[in-house]
Amino acid sequence: MTTSPLARALVDLYARIPLGMRLGLEPMRVACDAFGHPERAFAAVHVAGTNGKGSVCAMVERIAREAGMRTGLYTSPHLCRLAERIRIDGAPLDDGALAPLLRRVLDDAPDLSFFETLTLAAFVAFRDAKVDVAILEVGLGGRLDATNVIPAPRAAAITRIALDHTDRLGATLVAIAREKAGIAKPGMDIVLGPMQPDVRAAIDEVAHAAGATTRLASDDAEAARFAADAAIGLPGEHQRDNAAVAWALGKAIGASESARRDGIARAEWPGRLERVDATDGAVLLDAAHNPDGAAALARHLRALALPADGVALVFGTLADKAWEPMIDDLAPLAARRFYVAPGGRTPTDPATIARRHEGEIAASFAEAYRRARAASGKNGLVVIAGSISLVGEARAHLLGLARDPAVAL
Repeated sequence: MTTSPLARALVDLYARIPLGMRLGLEPMRVACDAFGHPERAFAAVHVAGTNGKGSVCAMVERIAREAGMRTGLYTSPHLCRLAERIRIDGAPLDDGALAPLLRRVLDDAPDLSFFETLTLAAFVAFRDAKVDVAILEVGLGGRLDATNVIPAPRAAAITRIALDHTDRLGATLVAIAREKAGIAKPGMDIVLGPMQPDVRAAIDEVAHAAGATTRLASDDAEAARFAADAAIGLPGEHQRDNAAVAWALGKAIGASESARRDGIARAEWPGRLERVDATDGAVLLDAAHNPDGAAALARHLRALALPADGVALVFGTLADKAWEPMIDDLAPLAARRFYVAPGGRTPTDPATIARRHEGEIAASFAEAYRRARAASGKNGLVVIAGSISLVGEARAHLLGLARDPAVAL
């Protein structure tokens, strides 16, 4: 049986997963030098943060397109297809472009990790496409993230700081903030999302030492005024904070006021408070995978004012996540709960979650969804949350989409 060039490339790429999301820049620097420094071929917008960075990237990318710019967008992880991570003018690379790109990087940079390989592939794709601006989402942290080999970008941001990846970035918000502030470079002006004073102080210390300046988006009167009542394409009140950051970044890359307004209104970012009206009833997909994200989802559900007996929750997390406060926030909002193990990395045992908040254990997502739908009824709401890979599986199931294996990197 023959396999396609892309399938063979994916096998080789996925074989690099055991290296994890390696923290350190030297392998990327060596590889970028060997490839003629593609990271220097385009203007960049660099976005770090715990929550909101993907949404900000999606908004800024759409702003740039509305302004007539040719764009690149690099984000992680993917929901359904790996190609979602590398986009040109809003569209994922097609198989015919992705396969030779991956093969070239895999063959000529054999020592890179899974994430480093994709990061270099994105840089090469953006150079080859001659993009005007590339919006780059930091994968993990900032200081030692593979994306941080870029020269000083045209614009940069650090969105909300929350507890996540504490085993790699530090156990406190201040420690995590210092790692994320490591994207600072001389001459940069970093736009900041909402944060506590001690977190801001830590970011300022690191950024200023590197020769960068910082400013809160909320202190930008124009951005704050816009975000207060603007039409935002992404649902949820927390997106107003992200819109203020995107507005400031859009201005920094030279987008007009109308391009910024239209870009934020037309931005799309699947799997984030995404409503799917399936044939058997409504579904709300949200990639909340840490306590801060779950709290935002809970606020949104409370704003919908739905009775708990009309809501069923499908929930699963990875073992390295702080799942207890997540389910504590979400469980009271759903009368019936169904727990399942997501893919991508070692999951939290669904039985452990059920011991904290009563719920039914399902052997697969399809089973969990079927039982949740029956519990909520066609007029009720099924909420799916806890893991990006679980939301990706849900989208593929509900929308009939092809799906590559999940990788939580």
